[in-house]
Amino acid sequence: MIPITTESRYNALINLRKGLISREIFSSREIYEEELEKVFTRAWLFVGHESQIPNPGDFFTSRMGAESVILARDKKKNVHVFLNSCRHRGMKVCQYDHGNTQLFTCPYHSWSYTTDGRLFGVPQFKGLYEGCLDKEAWSLIEVPKMAVYKGTVWASWDKDAPDFLTYLGDAKAHLDLALDCRDGREGGSEVLLGVHKWIIPCNWKFAAENFLGDTYHNVSHRSVDLIGIGPSAEAGVKGRRDNELEFARHLWVNFPAGHGVHSALVPEDSPFVDTFQNNPVVADYFRHCHAERKRRLGAERNRLVPFVGTIYPNTSFHGKQPRNLCVWHPHGPESTEAWRFFLVDADAPQEVKDFLRAYYMRYSGPAGMTEQDDMENWNYATAGSRGAIAKRYPYNYQQSLGRLNGEGLVPGHVSTQVSEENPRQFYRRWRDYMNGADWETLLGRKDGGPASFAD
Repeated sequence: MIPITTESRYNALINLRKGLISREIFSSREIYEEELEKVFTRAWLFVGHESQIPNPGDFFTSRMGAESVILARDKKKNVHVFLNSCRHRGMKVCQYDHGNTQLFTCPYHSWSYTTDGRLFGVPQFKGLYEGCLDKEAWSLIEVPKMAVYKGTVWASWDKDAPDFLTYLGDAKAHLDLALDCRDGREGGSEVLLGVHKWIIPCNWKFAAENFLGDTYHNVSHRSVDLIGIGPSAEAGVKGRRDNELEFARHLWVNFPAGHGVHSALVPEDSPFVDTFQNNPVVADYFRHCHAERKRRLGAERNRLVPFVGTIYPNTSFHGKQPRNLCVWHPHGPESTEAWRFFLVDADAPQEVKDFLRAYYMRYSGPAGMTEQDDMENWNYATAGSRGAIAKRYPYNYQQSLGRLNGEGLVPGHVSTQVSEENPRQFYRRWRDYMNGADWETLLGRKDGGPASFAD
């Protein structure tokens, strides 16, 4: 008999050449626990946005995998990411979602830490600890790798991880479409105050793969499209958003590190499509932004426009209508804690921000009409992954298998038709993380070609 190793197990669960993926990866408790150890301790994860901690002493309590972390700005205005766990007995040192403080104090035994993580106060130190406790050695546990990119804060627990931009690769150009100002200036986004948080009874990977560009499921949203919830609905525009991509060529693109996007190329000579017609002030603002973006970027660079994407493993984005970052925190093999960060240009008029806030919530989040459709799909897909009989039959990921007909249009492996090549690449990388691969493999430098042709 051939012994079953970790590698042979995951190679059997993910069959890329045939486009078959085992249902087991969406329901197994054992696999979930391995993911926490092998994926979420190594990959770069989204933590928060600088606009959430603008002042010294500000903090935002976030998550990396299943663990609580603190995003904090210290007295010198430096940004830190700490494990939210006292070094004494593990109690959370920060019990609040966000705020401002001089010290993080553990409510269990009152050890306290400064906003740069140093152990500051230990009750009865002289009588109980002097001579044996080195305060400098017992600071809060800080991530070894952190990056601030256009206001967004990312971190990795792996000291050997590549820098964030190397990890991002050519997916950077597509993430930029969500983070940059609407008029073409670099960066400039902020998070609208408040983060939507809710728990979905589904595996986190279903949500992450959906945002890789699964437009095949649009039939799920037929009721929303019929009633019209978009920002020009009052002007008679049906659907969830405006028809701004009416003349665009859609692209499904994946990248070596496992990222995938659905973006579009607009013809240079395509006419401007009026948007946000429910409010003339907002419509004028975005018409001005469109003209300024074209002037700043030039006709060619202006052509690439966003739709959706996922930065491996669990950070997704809507790039335009709506515009947000979505994080799918693993909460169990059949439970995901979803966090939604709504983005606007920091210097946009307040009327524009107010309009967008209402539209974003109508579309996305726990009460968002489009999101409710998605959640029902993911819930049933997860439930359909656990049965003893069901697990004998893999899921089909054969859509457009081997058909990459858009190579050269933009960097990455490109398809111009609806395709599951993006999730195939996503699960290729997932398999490598689960096999404990080195970073050369995880960055795709040993791929030798698209996922459709991989072993």
